[in-house]
Amino acid sequence: MTTVKEIKATLRPKAGKGAARSVRREGRTPAVIYGANEAPLAIAVDHIDIRTKIYAGHFLTTLYDIDIDGKKHRVIPRDYQLDPVKDFPIHIDFMRLAPGSLIRVNVPVHVINSDQSPGVKRGGAVNIVTHSLPLRCPPDRIPQSIEVDVTGLEINSSKHLSDIQLPEGVKPVAREDMTLVTIVPPSGYGEETKSAEAAAAAPAAGAPAAAAPAAAGGDKKPAEKK
Repeated sequence: MTTVKEIKATLRPKAGKGAARSVRREGRTPAVIYGANEAPLAIAVDHIDIRTKIYAGHFLTTLYDIDIDGKKHRVIPRDYQLDPVKDFPIHIDFMRLAPGSLIRVNVPVHVINSDQSPGVKRGGAVNIVTHSLPLRCPPDRIPQSIEVDVTGLEINSSKHLSDIQLPEGVKPVAREDMTLVTIVPPSGYGEETKSAEAAAAAPAAGAPAAAAPAAAGGDKKPAEKK
């Protein structure tokens, strides 16, 4: 089950830029709750609390119960804006979740067992091609990450979406078989491979020449010394 966290909020009586600036001066961050065929709610949340939650990670894939005067609204964050200079949140968008709904989320891709990859042991490097995977799932089944096991993966080999077992109820949004991870060769690997192939194809250096065939008429005995 997905963990549901709680946020305390208050209603904002007014909307607009001037009202939003007033909310921020009070140490709160303006936000809105929308969706599920209900009217949007303009709210304000504690600035320090929401900033801590954003920078703790997984903010956009975490479910929250927003408590407004004792009434709870089940939501998931959909977007947030940061001040371009001071880097603190200035607005949050929350989407209200209806019972039985499916949502689209971007879940990070994590690589595991890179030390068990023969390609990595030979000097290759793990290259994450797809850093986040778009998925569709019930709100209570959002995975924290999608793990890609590279055990046994050689240089120039890849792991694709079709190689991954997704959790029950979780479906990929993409229809194509996306490349998730590859093992890229180390610098100079191509030249070394060509040199090795050339050496294997060339005759072994210093090999003895084949014996010449005997002259017609048979071997002659050496003359005896008198």
